[in-house]
Amino acid sequence: MAPRAYWKGYLKLSLVSCPIALFPASSEREKISFHQLHKQTGNRIKYRKVDAETGDEVESADIIKGYEVGKGEYLEIAPEELEAIAIESKRTIEIDEFVPRKEIDEIYFNNPYYIVPDGEVGQQAFAVIREAIRQEGMVAIGKVVFTSREHVIALEARDKGLLGVTLRYPYEVRKEEEYFDDIPEEKLPKDMLDLAKHIVDSKKAEWKPERFEDQYEDALKELLKKKQSGQKIEAPRDREPSKVINLMDALRRSVETERAGGERRKPAPRAGDHRAPKKAGRSSARAKKAS
Repeated sequence: MAPRAYWKGYLKLSLVSCPIALFPASSEREKISFHQLHKQTGNRIKYRKVDAETGDEVESADIIKGYEVGKGEYLEIAPEELEAIAIESKRTIEIDEFVPRKEIDEIYFNNPYYIVPDGEVGQQAFAVIREAIRQEGMVAIGKVVFTSREHVIALEARDKGLLGVTLRYPYEVRKEEEYFDDIPEEKLPKDMLDLAKHIVDSKKAEWKPERFEDQYEDALKELLKKKQSGQKIEAPRDREPSKVINLMDALRRSVETERAGGERRKPAPRAGDHRAPKKAGRSSARAKKAS
C-alpha cells in the first residue's frame, strides 16, 4: 500500500510551478512501543483531563490554552484568537533563494521529507527545477505552512526527486558558548596526539548505515519472543567496573589492539600467488651464496 502524502501543494520557481506531494523521509512506527497497564487487572490505563484544583473531569469543549506569565497566573487564549493569527496556507513552496549547501550549519536541520511530482501534469516542470538545483550544486530555500505554522525548508536534488528538510529558526538553536566556554584548554603532548590520530586512521571506513543495528530493539524483540514462549527472563549480572589506567597506556593498548585486529583481518594468501615462490627463491640463493 502506497504511503499517504503528508502535504500536497505546488513548488514554484519564479513563473514555473508544478504540483508536488511531501512524504516524511523518516519514521519511528517500526519501533516497538508499549501500552501502560494496571498491574493488578492487566487493563489499559486511560488518562482523563481534570481540573487541578477541584479534581473534576473537564470536557474537551471547555478547555482553552493559557500562557503562564507568573506562578499560577495565566493569559487565557481562546481558539478564535489563535485562528486570527494563523498563517494561511498558500499550498505553495515558493523558492526565494539559493545558497551553498556547506553554508547551512547541520544544527539547523530539522525534519526530512521526500518530495515527488503529484500526478503526470507538471512532471517536466518538476524535472527542470530539480536539475537546475542539482547542476548548480546549490540548495533552494523556501517556506511551507504545516498546521498554521510557517517553516523554512531547504530543497536539494536527490535521485529522481527532491529532499526537503525543514530548518530551525535561530531562536530554537541554543548557543554553543553556553556549553563549551567552561571546557579548559589542554596542552596535548605530540606523542599522545599521534597515537590518537593513528587509532582514528586505523578505524577509517565508508559510511554504510546498513551495518548499524539497533541492539536495544533486537533485545526487545528477543524479550517478547521469550515471554510469549513462557521462558524465564533473568536479569544480567552486574558488570565489573572498568579499571582506571593511565591515558598514555590506554592509547598504546588501543593501538596494539587495532594492529592485532588488522592482522586478523588480513586475507590468507591465495592459491597461485607468485609472491611466495619468489621469496623462497631469494632464500635459496642466499643459502647457496653462504655455502
